[in-house]
Amino acid sequence: MNENIVNEQQVNIGLINPKSPSNVGAVLRAAGCYQANSIYYTGKRYANAAKFNTDTKNLKDKIPLIGLEGIEDAFAKDVSIICVDLVEGAIPLPEFQHPENALYIFGPEDGSIPQDVIDKSHAVVYVPTIGCMNLAASVNVLLYDRLVKNKNYDVSVDLIKKSRDTNNKTKVKV
Repeated sequence: MNENIVNEQQVNIGLINPKSPSNVGAVLRAAGCYQANSIYYTGKRYANAAKFNTDTKNLKDKIPLIGLEGIEDAFAKDVSIICVDLVEGAIPLPEFQHPENALYIFGPEDGSIPQDVIDKSHAVVYVPTIGCMNLAASVNVLLYDRLVKNKNYDVSVDLIKKSRDTNNKTKVKV
């Protein structure tokens, strides 16, 4: 466990050897939408493909995207390690209670989270789907689940106005 990483906030994402730069870009967008604090990644595939920029909202300027030798380097004190993967014995996401401070770890699109990382985690969860989702879809579903279970989220018209595309001025007629 690395005591040097300071986790002042609640939600961090760990990606193990992500294959696709478009998926990492979509994970960045999800992190921005759901206010994650940072994204850690391992492996060389993303770094080699990073020149194909998919971060359309320039979120890498707001959310740290940090390359690590091993995902264990992102483990910090007082942070629950939650692996998200289709693993036998995992907890179905609808039944899972999210910890206050978490590092959610996702495996590569063409593999799984290594057994030694699963063994060090506080919990392993899965999304009960038929077939597997891609990396970015899995991150979006997990972060959305965390948001709705928190029940402390903004439902104001101001949020809609601030969040929507500048070309969207549509309203529901009452």
